[in-house]
Amino acid sequence: MLRSELISRLAVEYAHLKHDDLEKIVAVILDEIAEALANGDRVELRGFGAFSVRERKPRVGRNPRTGEKVMVEAKSVPFFRPGKELRARVNGGVDPEAR
Repeated sequence: MLRSELISRLAVEYAHLKHDDLEKIVAVILDEIAEALANGDRVELRGFGAFSVRERKPRVGRNPRTGEKVMVEAKSVPFFRPGKELRARVNGGVDPEAR
């Protein structure tokens, strides 16, 4: 789903809100999540999942064209872990990790 599709769906469900206001709301939510991750914080949305940042160590990679070894620097990458309710919903009501 694209951001514009999300805003359109919200506009249908919340017809009393202006389209411009919905755009601002979605932008603020996404910006706050991105800002929290940039600060190294974890963002948890109950029933949906959690966003966090993981550190990747430096490593030796290969240039796919030449096969030459290339040093890949350490970096931080965003990571998403789906919540139990989201996993169950995607799998037809059954949580695949339930034991």
